[in-house]
Amino acid sequence: MSQAFIQEFRDFRATITFTRPEKHNALEIADLEALDTALLNLAADPAIRVLVLQATGKSFCAGVDFVSVANHDWRDSPLERVADRLEALPFPTLCALQGGVYGGGTDLALACDFRLGVHGMKTFIPPAKLGIQYHAHGLKRAVTRLGLGPAKRLFLAAETFDAEEMLRCGFLDWLVPAEELPARADGIAASLAGLAPLSLRGMKQTLNQIAEGLLDERAARDRFATSFHGEDFQEGRRAMTEKRPPVFAGR
Repeated sequence: MSQAFIQEFRDFRATITFTRPEKHNALEIADLEALDTALLNLAADPAIRVLVLQATGKSFCAGVDFVSVANHDWRDSPLERVADRLEALPFPTLCALQGGVYGGGTDLALACDFRLGVHGMKTFIPPAKLGIQYHAHGLKRAVTRLGLGPAKRLFLAAETFDAEEMLRCGFLDWLVPAEELPARADGIAASLAGLAPLSLRGMKQTLNQIAEGLLDERAARDRFATSFHGEDFQEGRRAMTEKRPPVFAGR
């Protein structure tokens, strides 16, 4: 197991925490390979209903530790693979950003479904200051999430966005005082874990396909129709009638 992150499992929830604060949680090739394997295993686990991605220290993630990977052939980008894997997870994902997010760390954050940040944080992406380029899927993700204008400001103008600008452009979904981050992240994750898991999985798949312009309309209609025959729909109807929170089984 990589020393760059730890995994925890509780109440249908998986948590991955970056644990290299002295390097602003920058990731080496071995870390990215281990993270890719961890995400692959999570995707295959039907018990997981939500993933929380978080970090220790002053920064969420500074992306790739380029000092350790200078000789890597970047035609095969492990960062790109990890971000793609994260985006493709079948259940909802929440990124809790306790501090600055830089470089490739922004791609990991944008690959999540939801992003929660704190006042005082910032983000910048430095390839144009280093003489390198950013991987294509990360650029596409930024345009899809933020729009072409903000993406060009981050990548071409190499601007630094503060927390308020991150919220305005859609990088953040919520912005809270730093001391409220753990409780707010826990509340959002608990809420997501309490919703009908098959409903969330199906709608996430359809929404992502729509965003990519790759909607399989027949498959989406099949998922929609099938949901009315599931046990979760019956439980949802009972809970509404009985005025109580539903307890979904994912069936």
